[in-house]
Amino acid sequence: MAAGISLAIIAAVNGPGTKLRTKFSSNNFLTGGARRLARAESTDAFKLNRGFGQITRVTCQPGIARNAVGDSMDDNVKTLRPSPHGAALCNEAIEGFADRAAKAAMIAEASQKLEELFDVLRIDHVNDHNTRDTPRRVARMFVEEVLRGRYDAPPKITEFENVERYDRLIITGPIDVRSTCAHHLLPIHGQAFVGVLPSPEGKIIGLSKYDRIVEYFCARLQIQEELVSQIGNYIVDATAPKGLAIRISAVHMCRTHRGVRASEQSRMINSAFFGEMLHNQDLKNEFLHEALALERRITA
Repeated sequence: MAAGISLAIIAAVNGPGTKLRTKFSSNNFLTGGARRLARAESTDAFKLNRGFGQITRVTCQPGIARNAVGDSMDDNVKTLRPSPHGAALCNEAIEGFADRAAKAAMIAEASQKLEELFDVLRIDHVNDHNTRDTPRRVARMFVEEVLRGRYDAPPKITEFENVERYDRLIITGPIDVRSTCAHHLLPIHGQAFVGVLPSPEGKIIGLSKYDRIVEYFCARLQIQEELVSQIGNYIVDATAPKGLAIRISAVHMCRTHRGVRASEQSRMINSAFFGEMLHNQDLKNEFLHEALALERRITA
């Protein structure tokens, strides 16, 4: 499990466009949600506790968000304000996870809000046989399927002794990626590839566990840049390999089904490297070569 990190972020504003000053109590990476709080025009303080990076408590004075040059966003004013009780960043697990009763309550409340959304959009969910129970179906889908990685504990990892002290690169993939874009709530789908350089003194985990880990972190609202890092950091923390590589190639329906309406062949590809895989170019090349060969078999 990822090591806990507690960090305080203080935004002291002496004038327009003043940058946030950050103080870390660990060298772990700052989560994306905190990074995106780039500039503010008031004194705001909040504490972010990262068991999995969740915000557990927020106290702040509202401020006006500013753009890169420090001008106020008059057309789209955003304020920093306390998060709702128990809220967490969209791609982080909530504190303590959620039991069956909590999920049932969440589904009931979300269903009611979806009914209100349908009312606003002038969609009849009472008399129309097509949408009569859609708000509840969608609420259940989000809680039990699409976002289950926020409410459930991470998968248990089965470990095996590295009896032969194996220390060569292991590559597995493709692993299906099914996630949801945090910006437009549209699907992200593709493949992930994992390259592991085991430690001779360490242990090896079952291959299926890599699939479960990828699935777990995909079951959240995500952006691909952070997804690849979350998967990698979790595997490093849980298994302590000598090196690790993660590669994701995925189609984003927020790009293919809206906006520019790009081709389904249009993909986003990114990688993350850890340990020896970060500095050893030969190992990095071997991983990328095998991952590309596996991916070609999918599209052939």
